[in-house]
Amino acid sequence: MPDESEVSFSLALREGYAFTVDFGDAGIPPMTIDETPPLGHNEGPNPSRVLAASIAGCLGASLLFCLRKAHVDVATLQAEVRVTNGRNEKGRLRVKKVAVRLAPSVPVDQQFRMDRCLEIFEDFCVVTASVREGVEIDVKVDTRPA
Repeated sequence: MPDESEVSFSLALREGYAFTVDFGDAGIPPMTIDETPPLGHNEGPNPSRVLAASIAGCLGASLLFCLRKAHVDVATLQAEVRVTNGRNEKGRLRVKKVAVRLAPSVPVDQQFRMDRCLEIFEDFCVVTASVREGVEIDVKVDTRPA
């Protein structure tokens, strides 16, 4: 596909279940992800929270982009995210639902310009649309001597 692009980054085990994520970009500082207790030590967000934050961040950016194109002055934009985890049919823990509430602050006299954006912005969010449709995941394990 001609419109495909790719980025690469790395994760390295720190200790326990904590990983340092290096995005390989001088402008983006490394980030720690970790599992919650009792497995991990909560040294950073767990992968489920990172997924949910990615969904909310993408939705917020998509809405903001559309509103700005519609000449709506957005003073602030807040997002609240709720992640519901549950067991699948095999008893494995899974992210069952991500609920996002976006709260843009806009002038009353410009709110009528929001209608079209509210109809279409979700479709332009790369992360949300990808998760909803399903994402191909290719996994390989290369064992290295310790």
